[in-house]
Amino acid sequence: MTNLAKQTYALLRKVPRGRVTTYKALADALGVKAYRAIGQILKHNPDAPNTPCHRVVASDGTIGGFMGQSSGAAIQKKIQMLQNEGIKIKGGKILQFNHVLFTFPTS
Repeated sequence: MTNLAKQTYALLRKVPRGRVTTYKALADALGVKAYRAIGQILKHNPDAPNTPCHRVVASDGTIGGFMGQSSGAAIQKKIQMLQNEGIKIKGGKILQFNHVLFTFPTS
């Protein structure tokens, strides 16, 4: 596992239940511009759901990918997991996105 992957998973474990973050926010907090690389790292999450990759969404509040998929059963599973945590979703987008968005503290 790469150092970036280890750091990504460690940071993601800080996102609390009922909140989401974005690929961009994770990358920014790690000091990298590799937003797509973050997505690839999460695609191979070896410790789900303890490392809650389902809590990472696109910057516009849409669901984004899950388990390497962008549609179908995997996305429905992600939606169900988020809804089980109290996040409201309609039409593939998180309602009141700014209220559930978790941002990482800056040093």
